[in-house]
Amino acid sequence: MAETANELIEPYEILELTDGEVRQLRITNYQVGNVTIRPPWLPGGKVVRALRVHVPHESKTFFPYYWDITGKTLVAQMVPYLEAGGYQNKVFTITKYGVAPKARFTLEVRPA
Repeated sequence: MAETANELIEPYEILELTDGEVRQLRITNYQVGNVTIRPPWLPGGKVVRALRVHVPHESKTFFPYYWDITGKTLVAQMVPYLEAGGYQNKVFTITKYGVAPKARFTLEVRPA
């Protein structure tokens, strides 16, 4: 079950994809909360809503075994699938189009 928090605990592990990159995720747990990001065009930082998705250790080489997703449109697409349950038996395929801050994402969800 997910935990909702005001601030996600560090360390942050922002999922950064390049234009056209595809990433497949199996999710074991998730949290929704806030993180402070500092993109090059916003050196003072900005607090944004984030989705932390925990992944199996074998799918991510290094600790921590989660990704923090900060793209508003991607978070909005993923959260309903997670809240519906059964996400542990699904594969989430994310494709990024464009570059931040105007990047967009497609999401495909299928059985594992």
